[in-house]
Amino acid sequence: MNLVTQTAPNFVAPAILKNGNIINEFNFKQNIKNQFTVLFFWPMDFTFVCPTEIISFNELYPEFKKRNTEIIGVSKDSVFVHKAWQNLSIQKGGIGKINYTMVSDIKGEIQDSYDVTHPNMGIALRATFVIDKNWIIRHQVINDLPFGRNIKDILRMVDAITFHEKHGDVCPANWETGKTSIHPSEEGLKKYYQ
Repeated sequence: MNLVTQTAPNFVAPAILKNGNIINEFNFKQNIKNQFTVLFFWPMDFTFVCPTEIISFNELYPEFKKRNTEIIGVSKDSVFVHKAWQNLSIQKGGIGKINYTMVSDIKGEIQDSYDVTHPNMGIALRATFVIDKNWIIRHQVINDLPFGRNIKDILRMVDAITFHEKHGDVCPANWETGKTSIHPSEEGLKKYYQ
């Protein structure tokens, strides 16, 4: 299901916060105010592609914060499994300290509300949502299980949304900050191709 342009579903669930504390009732909407949010789902802890994505998000976390963007990750594992995974070094198959909140969706209710549940396995697909300050989903991408995300492209999408909101111009294919945008008109498109 396409959720782009729709209000992001809220949820309340157990989570391990970026400071390492575990809480039983993390309220998504109450914790994310007046900023962009990248909400992403991964299938399971202690797997193979998942840690590469989680660590990549963590490495780029300062870049997201510069853009007033919070990251929230969700899987069906318990908060205790999340914590055990963080307590294990990257060199030993863990993920190390993570600077963003990791949510536990044991019953799969959150992944169902975002319609990202694998049809046969019951775990989440590799889904990513960029949510704006008004709680509207502006970008959505879903990968099958074997294929990792391009985290830098998610950062690019935050830049594109911010640029459009500030200037009104639209962002063509492969647009990046500093590249030419298009005034949304026939003349603007002609000028772009000149």
